[in-house]
Amino acid sequence: MDIQTLTKEELKSLYDKDFYQWILENLGLLKAKEYTFVDWEHLLEEIEDMANRYLDAVTSHMGIILEHLYKWEYFKEDETMDNGWVKSILNSRDSIFDIFEKSPSLKHKAPNYVKTAWEYAARRLVSFFEYPENIRLTKKYFGKIPTKDDFPQICPYAFEQILAYKPWLNNEV
Repeated sequence: MDIQTLTKEELKSLYDKDFYQWILENLGLLKAKEYTFVDWEHLLEEIEDMANRYLDAVTSHMGIILEHLYKWEYFKEDETMDNGWVKSILNSRDSIFDIFEKSPSLKHKAPNYVKTAWEYAARRLVSFFEYPENIRLTKKYFGKIPTKDDFPQICPYAFEQILAYKPWLNNEV
């Protein structure tokens, strides 16, 4: 589709029919400074969604860190059990720091999402105890399949701990 042949309504309908083409058409209009033809409604939604994706990624990584910190501190059975959890924590921290480097303002916003991250972690903790290979742990620690109510309702870790706490080092370094 050529930019000149699209009406505003055709461009708006393209958003649902061919998103990639919709992006190219709007990009062409912006580059040509044809601002009156741009699908502003959808474009503004997409810009807002882009911002939320980074915040969602930080929140998701915080949830993974919280889940694995909690498992490490409360459900570690032997010295090899926690290796994957530690790797996951460190990888998620690296991802968060990468996002903060690109978008420093998120570092100030992220502490407001610890509660959401903990809710995510608690759901994943419940799932962990539903895995067939973890039934022994489920029986040992809960005697039943746990629910989110079997975990703290308030996040047991501060934002600073999410980013830096390393209980596995145990003053070894």
